Amino acid sequence: MNRPVRAVAHRPDRRPSLTEWVQGLPGLSGRTCRLLLEGDTERRYAGRTAADSGYRLTMALAVAVSQPGREWTLAQWWEALVLRPTAGGAWARSLRSRKGERYAEGKLAGMLDKARAFVGASGAIVCRADAMVAIARLRAAVEAVVWPGPGGGTDLKNLTARLRLAEQAGGFEHEVSVRQLAELMGCARSTVEASNARLRAARWLLLVAAGTGEHSSTWSLRIPPTEPEDQESCARPGHCPASGERGAGGVPDVHTVVEVSTRALGAVMGTDACHHYAHGTSGARILAALDPLDGADVAYLATATGLHRTTVRRRVDKLVEDGLAEEADGLVYLPRHLADGEGLRPDPDQLEQVARARGTAGLGARRRKRHGDQRRSYRQWLTARTQRAVERRRSARPRLRLVPEGVVDESTGELQDTAWRGWIIDDPYRPTWPDDGSPEAVGG
Repeated sequence: MNRPVRAVAHRPDRRPSLTEWVQGLPGLSGRTCRLLLEGDTERRYAGRTAADSGYRLTMALAVAVSQPGREWTLAQWWEALVLRPTAGGAWARSLRSRKGERYAEGKLAGMLDKARAFVGASGAIVCRADAMVAIARLRAAVEAVVWPGPGGGTDLKNLTARLRLAEQAGGFEHEVSVRQLAELMGCARSTVEASNARLRAARWLLLVAAGTGEHSSTWSLRIPPTEPEDQESCARPGHCPASGERGAGGVPDVHTVVEVSTRALGAVMGTDACHHYAHGTSGARILAALDPLDGADVAYLATATGLHRTTVRRRVDKLVEDGLAEEADGLVYLPRHLADGEGLRPDPDQLEQVARARGTAGLGARRRKRHGDQRRSYRQWLTARTQRAVERRRSARPRLRLVPEGVVDESTGELQDTAWRGWIIDDPYRPTWPDDGSPEAVGG
């Protein structure tokens, strides 16, 4: 039996889903799409409160849609955050429900203008790939500088640790505390503070915002200008003293072939084997300058690191003794088992054995434990200070008198104001209404 053929009505085009709509928006990267659709799942923009977190997330979205060549209009901005149920627009919709549509529109427009002004002022980095290129350029500038003297080695470790943090943050701006830097660098907190002061004076480092409470300070890295500085600092760009000297400055005509790799230095500088009482900062810098194929003599290493030739000779002998370097025909090489395609690949077991032999094993763990105890004590002090402030505010607040003066005659005790009939006003600051059938409840 043949069944009749049904006529199929023409269906209009399907309405795109929220994900398809967001992905079709102009000028959005994949990360920005996820931020708008899913919200801050990685808590990269977490603030002190939920409102602060929402504001930070919205400002991050505003910066993303204000990049050159892909700026959004206010109508697109309003639709994406308020008119569409996006997770990234939850704060904007909450603001609209609490404050009204006119207030929310003005607030979001102001945030978009602020983001455009920020992008117009900075304008160099427009995505994470550009940020990585800028960080690589800064890393090359750091490695091209000779950092002489004991302070120079500390400054080099400081910048090495901050370059790693900048790569994690996706830009020059990063948050870090002094204790965190001390643990990454493998040195004392006071040493880090002195290094920060030198780098700020040499304009390698900029303090964006000082830390408050449990929030770390915000810093920004930059390449200092090439013009000579007035202040004396071992961190001046292009500072290349003659071999064996520690203070003379000048811009070299030709860079040395051997350079201290900041990536290699970052892999060993925080270990116990490179503690101050073991191979130290000087040994870590020499180890980061070695190559498994191209050997370097002591004079070459002294020129590259800015250390005295006697210091280099003494440190090289210790490195060779512990199996961290090899010397043949007057040239120093990196052992093959410590090298890979990108340079130095430290062996944790060997470094631990070297630390035990040098008597520095466990010093890094002790430093981290000490810093952890200091952080806990600081949090307890902050909590106690907050509680004391609350108690002071409560004690300073005058007690509110609810029964005005003159309601009761002080000489006879008679009630003068009939409006208070039935109330128990023995305590004028806390009158009560009896509900147990007592004479006072019926006005007796």
